[in-house]
Amino acid sequence: MESIAIFRALQLGDFLCAIPAIRSLREAYPDAHIAWIGLPGTEHLQRRFNNYIDEFIPFSGYPGLPEQAVKPQRVLTFLQQMQERAFDLVLQMQGNGTYVNPLVALFGAKKVAGFYKASYFRPNEDYFIPYPEDLHEIERHLSLIGHLGIPIKSNELEFPIGKTDSDILNKFELTPDRFICIHPGARGITRRWHPKYFAQLGNQCFEKGIQVAITGTKEEKSIANELAAHMDRPPLILMGQTDLDDIALLLRHAKGLVSNCTGVAHIAYALRIPAVVISMDGEPHRWGPLHPRKQYIIDCQKKPNFEEVLQSFNDLINSP
Repeated sequence: MESIAIFRALQLGDFLCAIPAIRSLREAYPDAHIAWIGLPGTEHLQRRFNNYIDEFIPFSGYPGLPEQAVKPQRVLTFLQQMQERAFDLVLQMQGNGTYVNPLVALFGAKKVAGFYKASYFRPNEDYFIPYPEDLHEIERHLSLIGHLGIPIKSNELEFPIGKTDSDILNKFELTPDRFICIHPGARGITRRWHPKYFAQLGNQCFEKGIQVAITGTKEEKSIANELAAHMDRPPLILMGQTDLDDIALLLRHAKGLVSNCTGVAHIAYALRIPAVVISMDGEPHRWGPLHPRKQYIIDCQKKPNFEEVLQSFNDLINSP
């Protein structure tokens, strides 16, 4: 096996959940050239995991996939490039295959493997398995790897950090183990717990002399402002002031994280950071921590479940 391509054009949390499968793939084929087909703008993740992935290929978009606009000529150019590469193996790790299985069948690879949904198209019967709806996202991709006869070494997440932590606390005037990171944003509005509930948790921190750092992107500054408006004292708002390495370093020194179920939560899982995670998509079994170490995920899709969240949060901030 000389060349392998992994098709998973999704965001940070989705990517991290595929790393245990990709790690097993690399260990099985240490000399293969492994390329990852991902969303434009996420190539930094390939650089972070360049011990497993050799190349980033930007995905063109495709009808039925909501992550980016579809431009037919771009799709045709992308397909031509894939056919010219003639990969030995393409792994469809995007989803259940309803939309993308016809796409990966056009890549011209010697072998294509992945998931399919009953009664929908699959490129072959040997290397495609039924989409395992009830499995954790990590285990789902490991099941595909196992089907291909590749040994599975571990289901542990990981998150390499490219910076040292010598200055991060001084930069933001934070005291180790005396602050909580609150991450109230998420890519979709429906995946966000209301800022007023995060604010109540922040006020609990203030009562115990614990600092509150609000993290997120600069585009989420309005969420931080709304959260701050419900707090008894101003929190430290870091929206837009941190990259992923900074976030990871902050989490490493924090007492814990409170977050919606988004990419930052998966960084906390990978770094074994205490965390309370709010699930607004009704799938905590799919996206929660596989090995909870003072890590909690609470299903708040149908109701806020504030008391349950507060109980887990108190467990977190009261722990030594």
